Amino acid sequence: MVRLLLSIKAELENVTDLVPATDDFEYFFKVKCTSCNEEHPKLVSVNRLEEREVTTGKGSAAHFVWKCGLCKRESSAKFEPGEKPKPYSADANGQFAPFLTIDCRGLEFIDFDPRGNWKCVGAESGTVFSEVDLEEGEWVDYDEKAAQPVGVSNVQNQWARA
Repeated sequence: MVRLLLSIKAELENVTDLVPATDDFEYFFKVKCTSCNEEHPKLVSVNRLEEREVTTGKGSAAHFVWKCGLCKRESSAKFEPGEKPKPYSADANGQFAPFLTIDCRGLEFIDFDPRGNWKCVGAESGTVFSEVDLEEGEWVDYDEKAAQPVGVSNVQNQWARA
């Protein structure tokens, strides 16, 4: 089993604490088999609240179970129990910061697509922006309380062994 740490970096404009909006957020990852190095041709979706049965372990469950199309080996991944994603704060603006950790067996995640609904907070006003859509790679809005533009852009990721 390998523990992988996903770190993210983004350019935050007048906001902080960027995090998925709900616990049932769908994470989209690019996956690679560690047995034969085959990459899945499409992004896969993983949800922290949904578990699937692993056929190789008695009574085992994981958040993602995948059978490699090339070598046919079954692999799985599981989020750290009880651990939620760490909000990306304005203090880390433009630098990589730890986001979440995943236990992987027989696979590695090699990319992360931040599509989906995120939330963040106005850095000066405390206004909660609960519908931050990063599917196009950036989000912009206006903070009425602080009378200034807000935004998230240039979201990047990197994976490392935890």
